[in-house]
Amino acid sequence: MSEKHKILVIDDEAQILRVLRHLFSSPEYSIKTAVDGESGLAAYQEWSPDLVITDLQMPAVDGLEVCKQIRTSSNVPIIVLSVRDEEKMIIKALDAGADDYITKPFGSGELLARVRSVLRRVPEKVEAVVEAGDFRIDIDAHIAEVRGKEVRLTPKEFDLLVTLVRNPDRVLTHTFLLQKVWGNYYAEQPEALRVLVGTLRKKIEQDPSRPVYLLTEPWIGYRFIAQPSPL
Repeated sequence: MSEKHKILVIDDEAQILRVLRHLFSSPEYSIKTAVDGESGLAAYQEWSPDLVITDLQMPAVDGLEVCKQIRTSSNVPIIVLSVRDEEKMIIKALDAGADDYITKPFGSGELLARVRSVLRRVPEKVEAVVEAGDFRIDIDAHIAEVRGKEVRLTPKEFDLLVTLVRNPDRVLTHTFLLQKVWGNYYAEQPEALRVLVGTLRKKIEQDPSRPVYLLTEPWIGYRFIAQPSPL
């Protein structure tokens, strides 16, 4: 029998904790909960979970600080929970190292899908060939293939695609992508990224007006789906 995935949930709402205890009470998961950021960080140190799910708005130590402190020593996946009017906090949390976010109220199916996605992610490696779903990139040869066919890309399009393929199914903020492709100088210039995304979509999407690979997360950034579900 495979080992259970250890999930730590940090939230100050008793109802959320009850729901998630029930949701993760299965042979696949082992769950531990904490009612605030301070006790959550202590539980993280003691238990070494495989995934952390944390609320953003909590008294004293909030979810943003939880992300920052965990990222000083670990790459464990982190999913943040938020209400819908917290875009700025979500962006800060993602930039601080969170892997994904989900807004309250949420469906159990959606949360479980996000959990499965982050748990099966392989840590980024420096390698000559990067593959994910429909994409294969030979970095040294500067060759990108989509669905088995080579696509010709500009240097910046190529750099953006490499970053996306290395981070499938993950929400990537504008700031993160700008820094990866252009460096810190462009971190506050999202228009450059919007234009680059548009030109890349024309080359990798079968219908750029209805993208299935490079999806927009409104006000936050983009999510790359390496192998979309068939229609």
